[in-house]
Amino acid sequence: MYVKLFDNKPSKFPYGLGELKKENPGTSFPTAIPAETLASFDVYEVTPTPAPKFDSTTHSATAWVEHVNGAWLQTWTVQELPEDLAATNVRGIRNQLLSESDWTQIADSPLDPDGKAAWSLYRESLRMIPQQAGFPRDVQWPPEPGSIDES
Repeated sequence: MYVKLFDNKPSKFPYGLGELKKENPGTSFPTAIPAETLASFDVYEVTPTPAPKFDSTTHSATAWVEHVNGAWLQTWTVQELPEDLAATNVRGIRNQLLSESDWTQIADSPLDPDGKAAWSLYRESLRMIPQQAGFPRDVQWPPEPGSIDES
């Protein structure tokens, strides 16, 4: 992983050696390009760092680079998504959970009446998620019914 500088500032990250070769078609590069050669093209190796843990339903993470102690280091910024996008994402998860549990409500479901009632309550709780006080950033997901008596 590399960074391309312009006027001593990062201009492109991530940057690949394929891009370097494409931008310099008249230049013959060795298989392993030495750091000095890369530097002559304002390209520097970046030390990767693990992505932070975050809820991708309500947040996004962006990677960039920072010059630290003479080396380029990958950095991360985590930001909240706009309210409407976070709400759309949460509704999407909710809709998927509803779709995956549709089978519990059909007439010939293998569930006994108590199991069917438990799933019905779960599904109603899913439908009520947008009315929760913390929606969409602090959602309390209902637990899926644990034991299903299939007969």
